[in-house]
Amino acid sequence: MDKFRVLDLFCGAGGFSCGLDMVDGFTTEIGLDFDESALNTFKKNFPNAYCKCGNICDENVKAEIISECKNRHVNMIVGGPPCQGFSLKGKNLGLKDPRNFLFMEYVNIVSKVKPQIFVIENVKNMIKSSNGYFINQIVSHFKELGYTLNYGVLNASNFGVPQTRERTIIIGTLNKKGISLPKSHVKKIVTVRDAISDLSYLESGEGDDKSIYKNTPQSEYQKLLRNGSESLYNHKATNHSKVALDKLKMVPPEGDKSFIPVELHGKQKFKTTWSRLEWDKPSPTIDTRFDTPSNGKNSHPYLNRAITPREAARIQSFPDNFVFYGKKTSICKQIGNAVPPLLAKAIAEHIKKNS
Repeated sequence: MDKFRVLDLFCGAGGFSCGLDMVDGFTTEIGLDFDESALNTFKKNFPNAYCKCGNICDENVKAEIISECKNRHVNMIVGGPPCQGFSLKGKNLGLKDPRNFLFMEYVNIVSKVKPQIFVIENVKNMIKSSNGYFINQIVSHFKELGYTLNYGVLNASNFGVPQTRERTIIIGTLNKKGISLPKSHVKKIVTVRDAISDLSYLESGEGDDKSIYKNTPQSEYQKLLRNGSESLYNHKATNHSKVALDKLKMVPPEGDKSFIPVELHGKQKFKTTWSRLEWDKPSPTIDTRFDTPSNGKNSHPYLNRAITPREAARIQSFPDNFVFYGKKTSICKQIGNAVPPLLAKAIAEHIKKNS
C-alpha cells in the first residue's frame, strides 16, 4: 500500500492522527468524536479532514461515517474505544457487557468499511484482564471478519516520547502474514529536561494562550517539536491558591510530598501527589488532571506550579504548532487522553514498511 487514508474513531484532539500524518503516504480523512470541544481542536489542526461530532452508537451518525469512508476511499481505521468492562466482573458477559459497547461499535465499523489495516490503542491491562479472556474474544471477532491480529504493550518512552506511558496496541490486517508491532528504536531516552527546559520561566498564574519564545531550543527534542512554529501556544500556568503554593514551597527541586507535614497531605492518598517531575528521567503517564499538584507527580521540577498545557503537550510529543482550543479543563483532558504523536508515527512507519 502506498496511500493510507485514515478514519480516526474516538479521535479526541487528534494525537493519533497527528503522528500518522507525519509519515509520507498517510492522510487523516475523517475524525469522529462526541466531545465537541476536543473535535473543535481536531478540526482546526486537520482542516482537510471530514469532522463529525456525534455518538458512534447513533445509526444516522454511523451511516454518515460509513458513507464518507466510501467517498474518501478509507483503507485504514485507528482509535482507542473506551472500555470499562474489561474486568473479572464483566467476564460473564464478555464483549456483550454493556460497558464494552463502544468496542463492539468499533468492530461493527470495521465490518462495514473493511479497511486493509486497523490499529486499536487501549489500556495496558486489556491483554492480561481476566487471564487473556477479552483479548482472545477480540481476536476471534476480527478473525471472523478475515483479519490477522498482532498485539502487545508498547512503552511510549521507547519511541522518543519523554514519558513512560504503556499502552496495548493491536494491529489488524487483511494480509494473512499479519503485521508485527514496532520494536523500540530509541538509542537514548528523552527526558523531562529535554522536553521542557526552554519553557521554565512562568510562575503560578502567568502566561498567555499565545506568546513568544523567550529561550532558544536547549535540546534536539525541543528543536524537533518547535517544528517551525513562530509562536508559543497554550503555555499558561494554573493560578494556584495560597494553600497550594505554600505546600509546593515546602517541596524541594525534584522532591515529593514526604517534605510536606502528613497533616497537610489532604484527601488524596496516592504516593505521588504533590510530587515534582524529575529533570533527567521521562515523566510518568500524563493524565487529564496534570494542572493540579494534588493529583499526582505533575508539578514543575523546581518552579512552584503544575506543568502548563504546552509543557504537558511537549511531554506527550505534540509539536508546538499543534494548538489546543477550549476551556482549561477541556484542554487538559484533550492532552491527557491523547495517543502520543511520536508513538503513532513509529507505528505508521512500521506499518508502511511491512504492508
